[in-house]
Amino acid sequence: MPGPASRLTSALLLCLIPAAFPQTPSSTSSEQRAAHAFELASSSPLELTAFLAQMPKGGDLHMHLSGAVYAESFIRQAAADTLCYSPSTRSLFKPSATTRSLPPQPVCGEGNRRAEDALKDQSLYDTLVDDFSMRSFVPTAGVSGHDQFFATFRRFDAVSHAHIGEWLDEVASRAASQNEQYLEIMHTPAFIDAAKLGYSIPWPGTPVDLAANPTGDATGATRSDLARLRDQLLAKGLRDLAADDRNEFASALEARNRIEHCGTPAATPACSVKIRFLYQILRGFPPQQVFAQTLLGFETLQAELDSGHPIAVGINFVMPEDGYLSMSEYHRQMLMLDYLHSVYPRVHITLHAGEIAPGLVSPDGLRFHIREAIDLGHAERIGHGVDILYETDPHALLKEMATRHIMTEINLTSNDVILGVAKQWHPLPAYRSAGVPVALSTDDEGVSRIDLTHEYTRAALDFHLGYLDLKHMARTSLEHSFLSGQSLWARPDTFTAVNPACSAQPLGADNPTPKCTVFLQANEKAAEQWQLEHRYRLFEANLH
Repeated sequence: MPGPASRLTSALLLCLIPAAFPQTPSSTSSEQRAAHAFELASSSPLELTAFLAQMPKGGDLHMHLSGAVYAESFIRQAAADTLCYSPSTRSLFKPSATTRSLPPQPVCGEGNRRAEDALKDQSLYDTLVDDFSMRSFVPTAGVSGHDQFFATFRRFDAVSHAHIGEWLDEVASRAASQNEQYLEIMHTPAFIDAAKLGYSIPWPGTPVDLAANPTGDATGATRSDLARLRDQLLAKGLRDLAADDRNEFASALEARNRIEHCGTPAATPACSVKIRFLYQILRGFPPQQVFAQTLLGFETLQAELDSGHPIAVGINFVMPEDGYLSMSEYHRQMLMLDYLHSVYPRVHITLHAGEIAPGLVSPDGLRFHIREAIDLGHAERIGHGVDILYETDPHALLKEMATRHIMTEINLTSNDVILGVAKQWHPLPAYRSAGVPVALSTDDEGVSRIDLTHEYTRAALDFHLGYLDLKHMARTSLEHSFLSGQSLWARPDTFTAVNPACSAQPLGADNPTPKCTVFLQANEKAAEQWQLEHRYRLFEANLH
């Protein structure tokens, strides 16, 4: 009986047979052959994964840097940093002292282990991998997948940020191996000084109409209150801190480029993956800190925009959405964004919203997060959006998202392991049916021990998606990226007609016309979209 490899070979050979289904006006024979090859590969998850690993995927727009790194990397880096490991807390920590030997060794204390011991002790190595990820996790009484997932971050956060270039190299190399070309990576730059400034100013006491406050306390969040707070924080020097954050982003990319030898004859394939950053705001803290950090984020991103070559392109709120402060402060935080958007209207916003499910929070908590993220938070994209059908008047909200082209970042594995939401309980079909743009993303591929190919395979198998469905999602990812400039496409989320500047030749041609070349050089987003079409031309042609 033929094995998976031979069946896949047969499937690809059958691509030479004309497709047995009608073509759309925008389709090509090579695209139809690719769709046919996809259908044949779908008979086996392994064959489908092999097919999708090579398929162009555009971008991953929802990826947390620390959560994207695999545990094995953190173990190696913890050993290099001479860190210790505590079995009681299941966490790495910095030793209070080191030996006088050369090289110096950490003094970890009774019952603790040196991180480097894991490189010689397979049992300890396995323990650390399991502690730093979802590998081998089985829920027990009082410990859910949600608990394990979010606990991993504090367990490895002692690893020095001096390794950030290595982290970027890891995620870019993984992306390149899967035919991805663009990553928007969430990262939290230094904000401690901003937080201190925030706590140094008393929070205003102006009350808010309770009828307009769905939950918690929105005191002190009127526009006039927030304007005064902004003036006070800027007067105390907060704007000066933006330069440090910009340098942190730039230094991280420079370190990645050095590791990958980008711009030299020895450049690795990972250099082909473009990286931009999203500025993470930690939502699970008091309003003084959240407002100060958010203001710093907007100041940093405004300066990036003013530079003309932004590498940090948008803002996002992170931490578990079901946490006490995340829930009770949600409305006030959306009011903060509403005000700051009025001051910095060019700064892009994408928000974690609706990453909650029945049972995790009370029913009242499920009814307004996505709505407020859009109406008050001015979110251009929604991260997760799992609770959409529990929101007040969900179908009207879906219709509005479709009309306004507000994309949802879909994280299937993350939603399963954290929230227990999978297959028939996932709203992906509702989003697609309503015409809301969607794209697949990984969230925390290191913690979940997945990659973007896995998410494409899962989407295809769980939701019976075809090749053209996945290709549409890949195009959607770049269409809704925060890259600068115009889109390649003539109409939002309509991938049938291109901008007139590039309409006089085949999509993704090797040598664009002079007029198209000028357009692509002036519009970074369009250039990446042209590159995606070029990759599809190569991928589909090579399936012969």
